[in-house]
Amino acid sequence: MSAQQSLLPEGLDDRLPDEAEAAARCMRAMVDAAAAHGYRRVQPPLAEYEDTLSARLKRAGRRDLARFVDPVSQRTLALRPDITAQVGRIAATRLAAAPRPLRLAYAGPVMKLRATGVHRAREVTQVGAELIGSDGVAAATEAAGVALDALDAAGVRGAILDFTLPDLVDALAAPGGPLPLPEQSVEPVRAALDAKDAGALADLGAHAYLPLLEAAGPFDAALAALRRIDAGGALRDRLDALAAVAAALGGHARLGLDPTERHGFEYQSWFGFSLFVPGLGVEIGRGGSYAILHPDGREEPAVGFSLFPDLLIDRAAERPRPSVFVPLGLPAAAGARLRGEGWATVAALSSADDPAALGCTHILDRPAGEPRPL
Repeated sequence: MSAQQSLLPEGLDDRLPDEAEAAARCMRAMVDAAAAHGYRRVQPPLAEYEDTLSARLKRAGRRDLARFVDPVSQRTLALRPDITAQVGRIAATRLAAAPRPLRLAYAGPVMKLRATGVHRAREVTQVGAELIGSDGVAAATEAAGVALDALDAAGVRGAILDFTLPDLVDALAAPGGPLPLPEQSVEPVRAALDAKDAGALADLGAHAYLPLLEAAGPFDAALAALRRIDAGGALRDRLDALAAVAAALGGHARLGLDPTERHGFEYQSWFGFSLFVPGLGVEIGRGGSYAILHPDGREEPAVGFSLFPDLLIDRAAERPRPSVFVPLGLPAAAGARLRGEGWATVAALSSADDPAALGCTHILDRPAGEPRPL
């Protein structure tokens, strides 16, 4: 086989043994953390009809679709760029009659048409949970708490959670709102706030929105700044709700607030959050409130989160799983005993086998003995 034949497409890669094992452990730990809160796992297919999938994706998601023609139906299929939309389809169709609130979890790969993120990967891992039927304070608190529990289960300590208010501009700019805007100015103001561009806001004549750029940072200080801006009381209820969520999370994470952040929150409503892991410097997940569309046109409230743990997986793969080398001549029961105690064992197949070269961390010298470090 030539070197060219062994190449993979850009943005796609193999996971070798340590990485593949770390990925399985990480995903299992996260899904189990959600299951402990009553979330039941679903497993949507990797590909769906393009028109069905794109109908549930926002504009940015539709741009990520990798499409191809199904040789069976001759219809256009698409690889999923996001699992949340598929869970919404399941909740609105096959589980439409299930009791609410409905709690569902998922884990699997998603495929992007173009590489994004620090790894420039087109195939990424997505793990998440959705609570369908409510988007109130209790539901928002549960979703954020389960997301933090999932990170805890994956070995993350000191997570950072930044809240946002995705529909903030809509609430402020509405006719009769405290900071009304002409309809044609709403989207440009959103974009300027998202880019933290004070100059663009000034050019748009949206000087009243400039203080929002300063209402970001540690949660308590940023919330106080937002309350001062909200002189007319239009945001009072949602700020009180946000404060209640933050209080319920307690010391589970370091909390921040960036009320004008919109990247990745195109379909969220009143509540959103981003998750960061110390030492990684990039977003590891996000969540918030949104609506699921039913076939009859009805919208159902929901709240959930998605985690993208590939960077955690890479870091975990650097710490190999402890394994015991079992030399020739020791009975099979010796290895069985160790496996029953939770060890991984590597049995010698010849006297030339080298335990260190085989990646073992310990060796067993005699059947009833304890593994000793190499």
